Formats: sequence, structure tokens, C-alpha cells
Amino acid sequence: MTVLLMTPPMTQLNTPYPATAYLTGFLRSKGYEAVQRDPAIELFLEMMTAPALEIIRQHVEANFEHLNDNERPDVITSFLAEFDRYHLTVESAIRFLQGKDPSLAMRINSRRFLPEGPAFDAIAHMEAVSGDVLQAAFGNLGVQDKAKYLATLFINDLSNVITQGVDPYFEVSRYGEQLAAANPSFDDLYHTLMDDPSFSADILEQLVEQYLDETQPSVIALTVPFPGNMLGALRIAQTCKTINPELPIVLGGGFINTELRALKDIRVFEFVDFICLDDGERPFLTLLEYFQGHHEIDALVRTYFLAENEHGHPYVHFNDNAQLHDIPQSDVGAPIYDGLPLDEYLSLCEMLNPMHRIWSDGRWNKLTIAHGCYWRKCSFCDVSLDYIDRFDAAGADVLVDRIEQLIEETGETGFHFVDEALPPKLLFNFAKRLIERNVVISWWGNIRFERTFSEARCQLLADSGCIAVSGGLEVASDRLLKLMKKGVSVERVAQVTKAFSDAGILVHAYLMYGFPTQTEQETVDALEMVRQMMQQGCFQSAYWHRFVATVHSPIGMNPEQFGITLAERPEILFAENDVDFTDPTGTDHEMLGEGLRKAIYNYMHGIGFEQPMSFWFNQPVKNTQMKKDLISKAINNLII
Repeated sequence: MTVLLMTPPMTQLNTPYPATAYLTGFLRSKGYEAVQRDPAIELFLEMMTAPALEIIRQHVEANFEHLNDNERPDVITSFLAEFDRYHLTVESAIRFLQGKDPSLAMRINSRRFLPEGPAFDAIAHMEAVSGDVLQAAFGNLGVQDKAKYLATLFINDLSNVITQGVDPYFEVSRYGEQLAAANPSFDDLYHTLMDDPSFSADILEQLVEQYLDETQPSVIALTVPFPGNMLGALRIAQTCKTINPELPIVLGGGFINTELRALKDIRVFEFVDFICLDDGERPFLTLLEYFQGHHEIDALVRTYFLAENEHGHPYVHFNDNAQLHDIPQSDVGAPIYDGLPLDEYLSLCEMLNPMHRIWSDGRWNKLTIAHGCYWRKCSFCDVSLDYIDRFDAAGADVLVDRIEQLIEETGETGFHFVDEALPPKLLFNFAKRLIERNVVISWWGNIRFERTFSEARCQLLADSGCIAVSGGLEVASDRLLKLMKKGVSVERVAQVTKAFSDAGILVHAYLMYGFPTQTEQETVDALEMVRQMMQQGCFQSAYWHRFVATVHSPIGMNPEQFGITLAERPEILFAENDVDFTDPTGTDHEMLGEGLRKAIYNYMHGIGFEQPMSFWFNQPVKNTQMKKDLISKAINNLII
């Protein structure tokens, strides 16, 4: 039995999404022939060629022939005006971003080689305020990095041409996302799938036909980590069913686990046969054993399939054989990347932000230290779901063994640990074992900013190869941190982040605004906290997220405890996650959000620390009355 695992478009362009690598390693350890392909990266690369741009131009000209230059989107006008240069340079830019042609950097940096569309406008805006920002960011020696940044803007322009001029569902990492995310109805996706395929869908179909011919699979498995993967997954399934209607097709992944827990629409099963929830190892293994005749269908674990009721009418049946436990972390095995085009991924530099740079640049081996979250109390988090609620960890030596196996296979020593929150005790033991076994790697991941991360322990992590951490400061308000059961204080976060920074570890802070009962003054005060912490060097990178209530979080399940009222929801036949709510404070979070993002962008560039809080907002707000030396006092009392 041959299992073909695929990641639908689109995900990150710099490194494979790890789900298929995890399952390939696990299934091979169980004796199955598992192969994997990444149509996400291959679709993108097929569209970024000179012949593809010729076809794209034909579509654009046909779609916009009735409009003059002033009526067309700027990116379309620029593309048509500079088409010859786009056509000439696109394949060179791709090769450069793949690391195959580093000598091209000097030509890119001349600013005369690549055409510059609207994506480059941000540089002009920054230069008008701060002078030569590229020189400040990259200096005279950052030739490769500067060229990556410019080449990434070039790629962004071309991606926008495709989205605005050819295929509205094509977006890098957000392919058709609006059709699936928190959509209670399957209608939008279904009608799109029934329409003639788009330009990108035609290419995707050709890739899938090639994969089927190469691998001759017995089963197809598709991971759907994000809403933007659902359209691509169903397009792949549709193509597979056209070629071989008897070929079983299985869906799983993060979007499925989070948003399809109330699935009722039988039309989904016109494209797929089974949908598995939560960790895929046990449900998929049991499903394969069912295909081989080792189980009856009622043995399936957390699996949807189409059944008939007593009247012969089809309905979506969910089977959960709880007697079969999940596979422990110690037994899932190491990921295997065989079958993925590791030398084809693009190292991007999406913005002048050091943490975003790590996310998008370089190919990282993905690995999980522990399943779930050891804290699992935060009221905004989906703590009721398995991926958060069930905590299970493997030992430090098991992890180092897997790391050595991955280095041998891939030749790469960079690791991104994709845990919800790296468990401190295990993390410290892991760091010691790396050092004791002389395993040299660079690694980063997500943590909670809690007191156990002392100066000495942060230095231990740095010595073991830790280069960056991210974690939640969230609302930067002690009242609200207590309400959300975060388990930290602003002062504690300041101390911990400073300890990491002093150890030479880059720190990124997740920030949140619009939390239930958060007032305008609390939001402005939070920005002042952030200003002080960045000025004091506690963290170097941050991003403000607008709070969203989800149905599987304590807030979504018990809104009255947080002083809000949830909006009435329609009948759920397909996806459900985000839920609207009414907050009695009536704070204008939209206005505040724009100012918060503007401020943090400047702070990350070392600009604007001296400005009053009111400077960042389009309408008057009250400046904070907080003590200006609050953070400096906190970090001068660092934990030992």
C-alpha cells in the first residue's frame, strides 16, 4: 500500500510545512510505503517563469482592456508598462532567492535591474522620513540581505498581479482563504469548485496528474493547516477523483481540527472520503488498517465519513473509537523530508523586522519538543481542543537523536520548534544534552515569559544554539493579563525578555488589543509599556494582533464571565471558529489598531521613542500617566 501525502497551496515559501514529513516518518516506521510531494511550492515556482508571465500578461490584458491606466490597479499598470523587464528577470530573481545565484546580488542592489512596482513604495515613504533606510538596515556589507529584501518586494508585486489581474484566489500563504475561514456554509467553496478552473488551478491539476503517474498511490492524504489550504486541497481531491474515482482521499490538519468540528454538509464528500481530526498518527493508522481489512469501520478514530440513516438518506457520520489511545511523542519517530524539493524553497526577507526575517528566510527543519501546552489556561486560547489540551513530551535524548537524524538527512542544522509553548524543564535538559553531545545547531521557538527563565538559564539556552524566542506580552496590562489567566505580569515579562536579550537571543513579543473590557486608556497605557520595553532593549520585534473570540476558547464558551455578549450565529454546516461579540466598553479598536501598528513599526526601526502616545493616532487620545521609569526599575531587579 502506497500513501501519497501532499501539502496544498499555499504555505510558507522558504521551508516545507512539516505535517507530511511528520506522517511520512511515522508511517515508514510502521512499515508503510509513504511518499510526499509539495504542490504548494511547485505551483508557485511554475507561475514564476518567463513562459508563465507571458500567459499572465495575456489574461491581464484581456481582463483590463476596457480600462485606461488611471483606472487600473497600480500593480497592473506597472506590470504592463515594465513587462519586458519582468519577463527578463523573473527566473533570475527566483534562482537568487533559492541561493543558486548569489553573484546577482550586486545587480539587484543597483536598483536598476528589477522593475519596481507598488511594493517598493514603502521604501520611498521611509526614506522621506528617515533618509537611506536600506543603508541603515544593511550597511555596506549586507549585500546579500539587501538584495533578498528587494527581490522579495519584486516577488510580492508579481503575486499581487496574479491576485488582482488573473486569479482572485491566489495569494502567497492565503490561497482562497476567504472561501473557507469561519464560513458556516460550504456554498462559496462548492460553487468555486464547480466553476471552470482558474489559471493557478489548471497548473495545480497538471502537477497532481504528474504526482499520481510517478507514485501510483493507493491512498491520498492531504493536510489542511490553514483556511487558505482548503480550496487547494479540494482542487487536488477533485483532480484525483477525475483520474481515479475509487482512490481513497483523506483530509486532516490544523484548519480541519479547529473549524470543521460541526461538519454536516454532505457535499464535502463529493471530493474526499474521510476527514480525520486532531493528531493524525492514530486516526490515519487506524484508517489504513481498515483499508487493509484489519478493522471494521466502527473502529475508526476521530474520523468523519459519509453514511446512510435507516431511511437510506446520506449524512455525515463522526466515529470516535476512544479505546485506541493517541501515539505518544516518544513513539512518533523523526520527520522525513525525502520527496520534498529542499533546494527549491525561497529564502525571503519580507520586511525590515528581524523576527519576521527568521520566519521567512532560510530552510528550517521543523520539530516538536512536546505535544500540547503545559500551561493550557489562557482564556483566549483553544484550550478545549486536543492540540492544546493534551500535553505529552518525549525525553531530551530522544529529541537529540531525532535532530541528528534530520541533520544527516537534510544537511541543515537550523531547527524551528513548533510547540505551542516550549516546556521549560524539558527545554533546559534538552539544551544540556545538546552541549554534552557536541551537537551544533541553531534553534528557535515559542515560549511563555515566565520566571523560570533566569539570566543563567537564558545563557544556557543561548550556548546550546538558541537564536530567537517569541512569546505573548499580549495586552501589556496586569488587570487584563489576570483576566485572561496568562500567569505572568508586565514586570515579569520585562525581566524575562531582558534576560533573553542580554544572552544574545532575539525576542519577539506577541501583542493583543481589543480584549474584552479593554478600555482606550488601557490600550494607550499598553503602548507606553511596549515603548519603554523596546527602548530598554527587552525585545526587538513585536506585532499587534486584534483580539478575536473563538468558539473553542473559554471566552467563546463562557462569554458572560468576561463581560461580553456573543452575536447570534447561523446554523453551522461547514466551518466555525471566529465569533463576533459586543463589548459594553464601546472602545474604537479600529482607530487604535492603526496607531498601534504605526508606533510599533517605528519602534522596531529605533524611531519615535520620544513621541507622546497621542502622536500615533489620527484622533486625540489621552497620554498615559504611567511612570516613565517603570520598566527600567523592573529590569534592574532581574531574577538571578
